[in-house]
Amino acid sequence: MQADLLITNIGQLLTMDKEGPVKGKNMNDLHVMEDAAVAIKDGKIDWIGLTDEASSIQAVKTIDAKGKLVTPGLVEPHTHLVFGGSREAEMALKQQGVPYLEILKQGGGILSTVNATKQASYDELLQKALFHLDRMAIHGITTVEAKSGYGLDKETELKQLNVAKEANVRHPLDIVSTFLGAHAIPPQYKEKPEAFLESMSELFAEIKENNLAEFVDIFTETGVFSVEQSRHYLQKAKDYGFGVKIHADEIDPLGGTELAVEMGAISGDHLAVASDEGIKRLAASDTIGVILPGTSFYLGKDTYAPARKMIDNGAAVAISTDFNPGSSVTENLQLIMSIAALKLKLSPAEIWHAVTVNAAHAIGRGDRAGAIALGRNADVVIWDAPNYMYIPYHYGVNHVNTVIKNGTVLHERQEIQYDSIASF
Repeated sequence: MQADLLITNIGQLLTMDKEGPVKGKNMNDLHVMEDAAVAIKDGKIDWIGLTDEASSIQAVKTIDAKGKLVTPGLVEPHTHLVFGGSREAEMALKQQGVPYLEILKQGGGILSTVNATKQASYDELLQKALFHLDRMAIHGITTVEAKSGYGLDKETELKQLNVAKEANVRHPLDIVSTFLGAHAIPPQYKEKPEAFLESMSELFAEIKENNLAEFVDIFTETGVFSVEQSRHYLQKAKDYGFGVKIHADEIDPLGGTELAVEMGAISGDHLAVASDEGIKRLAASDTIGVILPGTSFYLGKDTYAPARKMIDNGAAVAISTDFNPGSSVTENLQLIMSIAALKLKLSPAEIWHAVTVNAAHAIGRGDRAGAIALGRNADVVIWDAPNYMYIPYHYGVNHVNTVIKNGTVLHERQEIQYDSIASF
């Protein structure tokens, strides 16, 4: 048997190849292969077995995993990848107790990012997005969802979507685009949100024609868009052939979780204050709850999404960084895995399902990402860890040793060279 790349002496291999999404108690059922090996050919997984069985495989390149953990590449199902500027000055204001509305009056908050994104050139946004994708890649992420939503006008929203589309061509990571024009209400539409939603829906035809997004999202929340406004907007998106997502029940339990299920959304995201009825309906549906604990952590909130209750009731859950410049400024999904263990009370097995197979299904990539399976794209991570429990346990650092994307080594951890440094 011939192979382009052979990985041997794998201490633990997580294939995550169950038919997904994986729901409820099944998220705690993790198949672990020990002393395993994986062969890759033409960018695909070509063989999976034990190291002892791999002796007959002739490979162009062999990697000895030396007993390390090997998993599918992580899948990041909720980011705001393309944006201009940054908002570090707001951290001190928040620590001083300055209310968010006052920060908005001072020119900060989301409208600060909107202005920076409008002012940034296409190339500036592209280079910034590529930089953040590099950071995600070296932390083990191989597939990324990217939302627009920092334009709030037709021109800038299209600019963001076009940047994401080019980044998908230019960067090795796979990008799945979501149109989030309905992210906030711009000041000129403050008293007429329906008119703003109508203006955003006028972009659906162009976005569809130019393949700029697969999904349409909306922020259903107090002070943003109501359940009824969201229902009408998302139905129009579905009529154009888009899949739909909802930012729901982040601050107030308006019934956004229930709406996500009603609309057949592929995911309901945030869900920090989802009602018991919403959780019940989520569990009985195919909609995936995408939980963003980094946002609660960064904003210093005591309330985290009831992911434990969701899983115990039978729902499928994914977790994400919510990478954005205002409320979760990190590309490190490994850190979010630790927060999920500490604050959401998820087990390591549940967490691995949440960042691989379920995250892939939450962005329509359940057939090609989030698993190591025969014929799948060879998106593989070798970790500097002895077992799958170690990653959420040892928090705040990057455990990646090697990232393989479509069968090609994309990133390898470099050893620090210190033997030749003189000691005094």
